[in-house]
Amino acid sequence: MRVERYGVIEGGERIIEIIIFILGFFLGILLCFLYLRERLSVQFERWKSEFEWRIRQEVLERSRAALKGKIGEQLAPLLPIFKHEPADARFLGSPVDYVVFDGYKEGEPRRVTFVDIKTGKSAELTPLQRRLKQVIEAGKVSWETIHLGELEGE
Repeated sequence: MRVERYGVIEGGERIIEIIIFILGFFLGILLCFLYLRERLSVQFERWKSEFEWRIRQEVLERSRAALKGKIGEQLAPLLPIFKHEPADARFLGSPVDYVVFDGYKEGEPRRVTFVDIKTGKSAELTPLQRRLKQVIEAGKVSWETIHLGELEGE
């Protein structure tokens, strides 16, 4: 029997209503979670596969560009744009691609030139290469001979 005093339900019935409300609330949250998890899972898998495809394409493009750059660096002395005798060029690769000893082939060196090969339209010198260029253009270049025979005399 339900007893009300001042508009309030007394006793265990009020507790049961609260428990039923709380259980219904959590059941609604659980059903909503399960429904959304399934839908979002499908959307996430679709997004992931598209994103993976884009990443793979970008990696392939970068790999191709790097490979073309390496091939270009190695073949540069054979191209008409290379203004030096290929036999005078020595490949370094880093920090510059070539050191050219103009006249070396004839046995009459006249000049030493540092050459860096760039591929692509927007290829620029790295900060280190720019600094090396400044040092070379300022004439801060020297020669050093190291005699290893001096070690034997010790």
